[in-house]
Parts: sequence; structure tokens; C-alpha cells
Amino acid sequence: MSFELVWLKRDLRWLDHAPLAGASMQGPIRVVYIVEPGLWAQPDVSLQHFEFIAESLHDLHIELQRQSGAVEVHYGNAVEVFEQIWQEGAFPRIHSHQETGNSWTYKRDLAVAAWCQSKGVSWQESAQFGVVRGLKDRNRWQRAWEQHMGAPKSSPGPMRFWRSYPSHSLRMVTPAGLAHSAPKRQRGGRGQATLVLQEFLETRSEQYRGGISSPRLAPNACSRLSVYLAYGCLSMREVVQASRARLAELPAQSRQRLGLQSFLSRLYWHCHFIQKLESEPEIEWQNMHRGYDGLREEDFNLRHFEALQAGATGWPMVDACVTMLRETGWLNFRMRAMLVSVASYPLWLHWRPVGEWLARQFLDYEPGIHWSQMQMQAGTTGINTTRVYNPIKQAQDHDPRGDFVRFWLPHLRGVPSTWIFEPWRLPSGAGLKISGRDPRPIPQPVVDLAAATKLAKQRLYERRNRPDVRAARGAIVERHASRLGRRDELRESRAEPDAPQLSLDL
Repeated sequence: MSFELVWLKRDLRWLDHAPLAGASMQGPIRVVYIVEPGLWAQPDVSLQHFEFIAESLHDLHIELQRQSGAVEVHYGNAVEVFEQIWQEGAFPRIHSHQETGNSWTYKRDLAVAAWCQSKGVSWQESAQFGVVRGLKDRNRWQRAWEQHMGAPKSSPGPMRFWRSYPSHSLRMVTPAGLAHSAPKRQRGGRGQATLVLQEFLETRSEQYRGGISSPRLAPNACSRLSVYLAYGCLSMREVVQASRARLAELPAQSRQRLGLQSFLSRLYWHCHFIQKLESEPEIEWQNMHRGYDGLREEDFNLRHFEALQAGATGWPMVDACVTMLRETGWLNFRMRAMLVSVASYPLWLHWRPVGEWLARQFLDYEPGIHWSQMQMQAGTTGINTTRVYNPIKQAQDHDPRGDFVRFWLPHLRGVPSTWIFEPWRLPSGAGLKISGRDPRPIPQPVVDLAAATKLAKQRLYERRNRPDVRAARGAIVERHASRLGRRDELRESRAEPDAPQLSLDL
């Protein structure tokens, strides 16, 4: 019996799933997910990503079993898996969502396209976000985004499967070599995703404005939908439409209404950033503005990088954020920006190794947002205002009593509030009492913050002001900048990094 093949990637849901709906209209279906060893050997993936995917697939598998179907999990190279399935029975089409992934998945998709052409198989790819493949003119992008978000949700009717599957639980074998899973991370699955969405729209969105910048308040104030969008447990369209429907119910100028309006703007920026990687895949590994090549590459200080990864820079807000990220797989946007700023300026680290490490730490890692944001914060896009976050000022502004720092760094709980963000300045004999079971000595900062930051800015501005670097800026603006009008273009230059920072924390 001929069948339609549905290939799952980062779209682990059954509602508003165009490939499932389209395939179901054309005949019996097989739904496959491929565990690809090559993908799981990349430097931007970790065990927590695989575990989240496994949980989400389990949720989807249960839903398909209600209709006598199943998720088929295959292992191996995608082309080899498709060839094996082809030998079991030729199929006319592969249905999947478009994916703006890392360079490995980009090359994988090229290989799959070549295989499809050799077999006469039609590969039908549907848009996953408001991202336009093959975009030639950025001026039309905003209209395309609105059209995608306003279109009816595509949901399959009763699904027919190529055979009846016996009832069984989904088992997945973890690829060898994967490490790091945050013990307090969010759990996968559409069931969890819909609960989080409903809770945010009904109540937590009231805290959104004013709460998302604070590392202490943000875990409840932020939507916490980022990872569910990254792996497609929810579609962007259904989140936009549900948010707009809720917005229409709220009183004008209410705190919750203003919060949802801000949230919706971030959903727009989410797709805006992914479009950058879609249009120029090379920005994953090379500077968006090639005039910044060689700026940091030759000066990479491994000791600085190891201190950052260990949460041992000596700046309490930085070290507390690294600790929270390691434990939860999540951090709010402003603290993500601060981490990359500290890495890029006083520690003078190139964005690529730092970005690989953070990609493994962020459960909600989305390549399209991650790499363009890494470069923007590092100052290598050539078109964005340079932002240097002072970790001491950030602590004073967003954790004024030191509650966040003390929670994640028990060895500093006995430091008086006067010195909690600069404990190395604590006068001798000030009566420090170390609490808890962690009597580590108070570390000194790895570098002098003021001097190192001043030198980093000087080096960056010298490069930015070179005539050849300034001359190349226009082409980057034309290719990647938004088209929201002069006033909004200025707003983008100033506020774009306060869109989803370095992932989809929203």
C-alpha cells in the first residue's frame, strides 16, 4: 500500500501541523522521527535537548495511538533511513516543516533534497514560523508574517495510517556522548505546553511588564513558552492568535493588556531574528560583518572561558546567573545579554565558543535567534548599537537586595548587603559569617572590570571606525534590518536586543 511520509523535526505536535494535515488529505500516512547520530555529535546540543524531545514525542505518540497510529522512531543518517523505508514501499511524497537549524541540518536537508530528486519523490515543506524561504526583498517580510499568523490553523481530520500499530510505549535510545541535563528544567510535550500557555494568558501575563528584566521575578513573569515554540509543541500561529483573542477581552490600558501587547511584539521579533539565519546561514560561524574578522579570534583566553563556564568569574550576578542556567536550563533575556556582554568585553572572548556552550545550556536553544543575537551582543553585526552590560550595575538595578545572588550562591549568604555585589571589597573584620555548607573563599574577579571594559570598547570602536568597515555597513542593513519605518528602524537599532535575547525566553 502506498503511503504519505510525514517527517517530524522541530514540530512535535498534532494541531496546526500543516504536514500532518496535508498528508492526511492525500492518503494513508507514516509519521517518522529520525535520531541522527551526526546531529547529536554537534557542539551545540546536549542531553537535556534529547530528553525534552523524547518527552514531546511520547506525548505525540499517545495522541496518534488513539487513532491506531504511532510515531516511528528510526536511527541513522536521514538519507539512509529514507532509502530503507523506500525499499519497504515507494512513497510519492515527504511532508515536513521547513527548518532553520544549524549548519549540520542545512547540509542534511541538501542531501535529502538530492535523494528525493533521484527517486522522483516530492518533498513538500510548510512554513513553521513567519520565516520566508528564498526571501529576495526584506521590504515584504512584515506583510508575509502577518499573513502567516492570520491564516486559519491547519489541523488534520481523522488520520488514516498505512497499517494498524499495536499499542506500545515509545522507547528512545539516547545517543552516546551526550552530557548535561538541567535537573530543574521544563518538561516536554504538548500537554505541558498548553497548560503553560493557558496559565500565562489567564494570569501571569499581568506581571510581564516590569517583571521580565528581574532574574528573580522573570521565571513567573515571562511566558515560559520559549522551549515549546523551539521544538514545535505549540505553533507560533496558535500562540499569536490565542494572545490576540485574550487581548481583545482585556480592558484598555490594563496592566495585563499592556503586558500581552509587549509579548506579541516579541513574537514578531522572534521570527525577525530567525529570518536572518535563514537568509544568511553563514552567520552561525562567521562574522555577519566580515570587517570584524580577527578582532577576538587570536586573543581567546581559555582561563577566562573556564571561569565563566564554572560560574567563578568573581562577579556575583554573573556567577549566580551561570548557576541558575546550569540548574534550570533557562535565564531571562536581560541576564542572557549580560552574560554574553561580560564574555565579549571584559573577558574578550570570541562569540562562537561562548555560543556553543550557551546553546548546550539553553533548553530553548533556537539557532536562528541564538547566533544572530550572539553576534549582535558581541558587536560584530556592524549595524547595531554596542551594548556593554556592567554586571555590578545590573545587579543593583535588578536584584537590589541581593536575594537572587544569595539564593544561587550560598557561600555569599553571609555577606552584608553593602558588599554583596562586590564582596572582594569587604573590609577585614567586617564580621562576615558564612552560612550553609559551602565555606568557599570569596573569589576575586578574573579581571579588573573597569580597565578591561575600557580596553575592549577602545578596540571595538577602532575597528568600527575604519573606513572599509564603515563602507560595508549599508549592505548588511539592506539584507538584515527590519522595515518598520524610520521611527521603528531607530527603535530596532536601540531596542532589538531587548527582543528575545539569545534564544526564545519571551
